[in-house]
Amino acid sequence: MIFQIAWKNIWRNKKRSLILLFAICLGIWGGIFTNGVFIGMWETTIEAVINRELSHIQIHHPDFRNEKLVNQFIPNIRLVREKIRSNQFVKNFSERTILEGMISSPVSSSAIKILGIEPNDEKQITSIYNGIVEGSYFEEDKANQIVIGEKLADKLKVKLNSKVVLSFQSLDNNLTSGAFRVVGIFKSESLMFDASTCFVKREDLLPLLGAGDVIHEVAIRVTDINLIDSVRNQLRREMKDCVVEDWEELAPEFAMTRGILYLELNIFMGIILFALLFGISNTMMMSVFERIREFGVLLAIGMKRIKLFSLIILESIMLLFTGGLIGAFLGWITIELLSNRGIDLSIVEAGLTTYGMPPILYPQLPFHMFVSLFLMMFITAMLAAVSPAVKAVRLKPAEAIRSF
Repeated sequence: MIFQIAWKNIWRNKKRSLILLFAICLGIWGGIFTNGVFIGMWETTIEAVINRELSHIQIHHPDFRNEKLVNQFIPNIRLVREKIRSNQFVKNFSERTILEGMISSPVSSSAIKILGIEPNDEKQITSIYNGIVEGSYFEEDKANQIVIGEKLADKLKVKLNSKVVLSFQSLDNNLTSGAFRVVGIFKSESLMFDASTCFVKREDLLPLLGAGDVIHEVAIRVTDINLIDSVRNQLRREMKDCVVEDWEELAPEFAMTRGILYLELNIFMGIILFALLFGISNTMMMSVFERIREFGVLLAIGMKRIKLFSLIILESIMLLFTGGLIGAFLGWITIELLSNRGIDLSIVEAGLTTYGMPPILYPQLPFHMFVSLFLMMFITAMLAAVSPAVKAVRLKPAEAIRSF
């Protein structure tokens, strides 16, 4: 009964209620869409980093990530391979030989991260082969091929079929070098990655190192991202001599920034609701003043004050949630439509690639953000109705009937 009365009371002044509902709907829709864009931007960036280089899980020598020395390769690599292959939740994996060195052309030189890979395995882990803008991704069966980033190619002033020289430290601590021919130029979402990374076949790199099977890193993709933790923990138990880390441990700054982003966006929604609070409170106060005589009659015939208080609180909640649910639904529809099509930001691609962000943005909003939104809406409705409700319950029936 009280719900029916509260709903009818909201529509006593239809024009005022519709204006407020429109404001609530627009505010909630705008907040949800904005949150979806920011979260989508960051999640798309994280996904790009995972696809570009991190993968889901990586395995290293215990000291490699800190020192990156050439002799800090994974011990017992054959056993590591067997353990990985026996895990039913591992989708693909790629073995990498990683060296820090220099790349030189007749015009210029630059510090470089050299990744010795098996191309077919690496295709299953990273998306670099999809970013080839010139040439190919080790398609020809020739020795000493190299694939470099577009930014690095511009810096070295090299083109397809140009020769470059890689210099690095071998396992016997001597400086060694080799000539490679550019067969492919790639472009990723990160200018920094494009300017500092090159790929060569591991079979061409190992003879220069003076070793047979030097693997510094194993990158793994699992069948389901929800299984990353369980696969990581299982591999840790089986590989005591190695360090097994997931992408969040490999790039903790991304995980930390994600948490901060969610907090900031919740604060942003709180600010929107705080602004709406004044409009709702003002509407409820006007509604109370218009019905003082009616409240006086209700109190005079025996209506309990707590029930009157609850009625006004309920009106505020129903008013906010009516507009809020419509706004949330429109926001969800907008995000769903754009999450499939994406938002093309190629007009500012140059600026985005500086920060490693892809030019196509796919908005998204996790379910827990809707839960926190509805919780904040409930609190906002309660706070907006407290002052009008207190005003109503403090009325003296005789004075209210006589004065209004």
